[in-house]
Amino acid sequence: MEKRVLEKLIKQCCKGKYSAQEALYREFAPQMLGVCMRYSPNQADAEDTLQEAFLKIFDNIGSFKFKGAFEGWMRRIMVNTALEKYRKNKSTKIVEETDIYIKEYEENDLNNDSEIPLSVLLEMIQDLPERYRMVFNLYALDGYSHNEIAEVMSISVGTSKSNLSRARVILQKKVKIYRKTEESNLKVC
Repeated sequence: MEKRVLEKLIKQCCKGKYSAQEALYREFAPQMLGVCMRYSPNQADAEDTLQEAFLKIFDNIGSFKFKGAFEGWMRRIMVNTALEKYRKNKSTKIVEETDIYIKEYEENDLNNDSEIPLSVLLEMIQDLPERYRMVFNLYALDGYSHNEIAEVMSISVGTSKSNLSRARVILQKKVKIYRKTEESNLKVC
């Protein structure tokens, strides 16, 4: 969307114009749903988070000062809304760091010569246990530091690091299985 058009829409949203809100929603909802999906256990929950976050966006759109990207501002609200929802519904078992020394895996352990379709990789991430998925997404996809993750999830920095490490181990195993399956399928052909 052109910057000038976006600024006009935002200003109209500040005035409470429903047509501008609808246009803004239609423009950004598909990609913001993707953000919500990363932090939700299923599609319905992600859609609820999306709706809740858009309500917050429209309630607080006047606080956007046109400094930085509007999409980044919205994305932060989406992530924070998902995290609030997570904290309210925290029914998962808390996983604390049990090992003093956690083996850190290099980023390229998940990347190799053979490409994995993005949809398959996202599905693998979605299948992680909730706590691991949240930490992995915040760290690897949204660029949060372990200190920030600890703060927003009400866990220790060590637990954040441990959960990230465990998420990576699970993903590495899933990637190996996927690659072996793909190799087997190629040999059959």
